[in-house]
Amino acid sequence: MYKYLEILNHVENLIQKGEYKDGDKLPSIRDFTKIYSCNKSTIIKALEALERQHRIYSIPKSGYYVVRRKNSTNSNKEVLLDFASSAPDPQVFPYLDFQHCINEAIDIYKNELFIYGTPKGLPSLIDVIQKHLANYQVFANKDNIFITSGVQQALAILTTLTFPNKKETILIEQPSYHLFIDYLETHNVPVLGIKRTDKGIDLNELERLFKRESIKFFYTMPRFHNPLGTSYSQREKKAIVKLAQKYDVFIVEDDYLADLEEDPKADPLYAYGDFSHVIYLKSYSKIIFPGLRIGVAVIPNTILETFGKYKRLIDVDSSMLSQGALEIYIKSGMFQRHKQKIKTSYSLRSKCLASILQKQYKIYSDVFQYNPIKNPCIHTYITFNGKINRERLIDRLKKKSIIVATERGHYLSTFPREKILKLNVTNIREDYIEEGLLDIIQEIIKMS
Repeated sequence: MYKYLEILNHVENLIQKGEYKDGDKLPSIRDFTKIYSCNKSTIIKALEALERQHRIYSIPKSGYYVVRRKNSTNSNKEVLLDFASSAPDPQVFPYLDFQHCINEAIDIYKNELFIYGTPKGLPSLIDVIQKHLANYQVFANKDNIFITSGVQQALAILTTLTFPNKKETILIEQPSYHLFIDYLETHNVPVLGIKRTDKGIDLNELERLFKRESIKFFYTMPRFHNPLGTSYSQREKKAIVKLAQKYDVFIVEDDYLADLEEDPKADPLYAYGDFSHVIYLKSYSKIIFPGLRIGVAVIPNTILETFGKYKRLIDVDSSMLSQGALEIYIKSGMFQRHKQKIKTSYSLRSKCLASILQKQYKIYSDVFQYNPIKNPCIHTYITFNGKINRERLIDRLKKKSIIVATERGHYLSTFPREKILKLNVTNIREDYIEEGLLDIIQEIIKMS
């Protein structure tokens, strides 16, 4: 990463944490050069970028100051701690950067963005996405890449179309993505579940299902599973791909949190296959903002034509304006800078969440259960005594301005559910995580 971007990210984080408060004067350029061991031009470049984002402002012959925000945290309003939401933190949405990219897209593409485009996606964006996917060890031909209106649209198309294996049943992990479960059950799609825990899945059971059932595809979240927060090991990934090829079962890999990965050796399932049985899906809504509704699907040759046909029937094209803006956002380096900022912020929260839960579990192991995760994720879960009325617990916590959620919606209606309490710190600052978790644990103790 460029030095000025590192400085920009660090100063922005200090502002966010309140170390540089609203209205505070920042250190002088000379002082900054000593702090960051770099030249004046690098510091000026970082400060000018922060000024363009309206995080700071300059006064001639005086210096740089932190912009006073409209919704200052100095108010006496009680803070809402939302451990249930998985939407990106609005505090880190790249509003101004992306607005700039939208304006640039209109200037560059003009009429192209306001007429019907191509169902595959904006060709220039596909060029950028092809190179971008290579950073995640997903090496795909441009012909195999589709831009979709979010991952949900790709899943709907894949569920509907006929696969070359002529099979009909969809296999999903349990628990799994609640909206996809809703879609499958609403449309009466033949579906089976396979149990996934913090230890992974039973590969023998997976083979039995692949062998005996008519499995069209297996939908999985190998990385940072929702809601468990766990990831498959390299051994498990290789075994799953091998079984899929052996029994002619397709894998639909939802790599929705690939941008938060810190282990450079943690490759997706796609990297272990021969590109014939793994369908790779990636979302940009979790790293930029939910309203973007841009997803990427890497489709094997065997269903390429059919997928394209169904995509045309559902919509002529995904938002061309969003596609044009995303292309500029990635090419300009803004995405990489924003990704690093989000990754740093979420990594701190993830480690804070895991550390506090481990510490409290050692004290209260008779009250709740927690299995530490090797690579902490922004979300995890705990279990506790089945006699506790969880709806009452949720109501009691709500009165304390703490929002939590259970596994509801994450299981098929016919599959046995494990009762869990989901904990997501996407929208909770590090300095509030411990306070919230301690309140949750104390309420569980009172109700035990």
